[in-house]
Amino acid sequence: MTSGDDWLQALARERGDIDRSSTAERVADKLRATVLDGVVKPGSQLNEKALGEVLRVSRNTLREAFRLLTHERLLVHEYSRGVFVRKPDWRDIVDLYAARRVVEGGAVRCWPAAGEKARAAVREAVALGRAGAAQGDWLVVGTANVKFHQALTGLAGSSRLDEEARRLLAEVRLAFHVMGDPERFHKDYLPLNVEILGHLERDAVRDAEESLADYFDRAEKHLVAGLREQ
Repeated sequence: MTSGDDWLQALARERGDIDRSSTAERVADKLRATVLDGVVKPGSQLNEKALGEVLRVSRNTLREAFRLLTHERLLVHEYSRGVFVRKPDWRDIVDLYAARRVVEGGAVRCWPAAGEKARAAVREAVALGRAGAAQGDWLVVGTANVKFHQALTGLAGSSRLDEEARRLLAEVRLAFHVMGDPERFHKDYLPLNVEILGHLERDAVRDAEESLADYFDRAEKHLVAGLREQ
């Protein structure tokens, strides 16, 4: 594998989590997590042979995982060319943010009743974002942003909502890539995450909801404008 296939090498190191009896769903989970971590970009072609080798799964299993992720709008199959990571457009963003307002907007209200582990995940995501910004690593800030919004959903204590959030945020992460310069994109949103956490720490849940709604309005407009220009 070439240096450009670093993400494949990273998957190879994790293949112990996927044994020969693994299902296509578990393979799809691994690939989705790769998208969420921001290490594979929209438009990238997935090499079926290389993936099958590093994950040690059959071609049929891999193709079923591709089918699952195509259904989730993360991949696209182009006839006679192969499978590619999908590039979201502005219409996807409008739909994604409509869903996120319902999922995260409802989950954030669960802060008062949430367990300490769920609350800690929100704090840790903000801390990761701040550390990334301090080091000038804006890809880490992007990953922290995804983790922050996953953690907000986690306040609801629902595995079904957690699963849905992973799917929604994987699509959003692809849109982040399309926007280009990660510092220029993410620097305005880390302070909003800090603000939301501050409200929650004071149990000012209504204020947190309003800040989250403002976040969504600003991010949606930003992404829609940027994708319309592509």
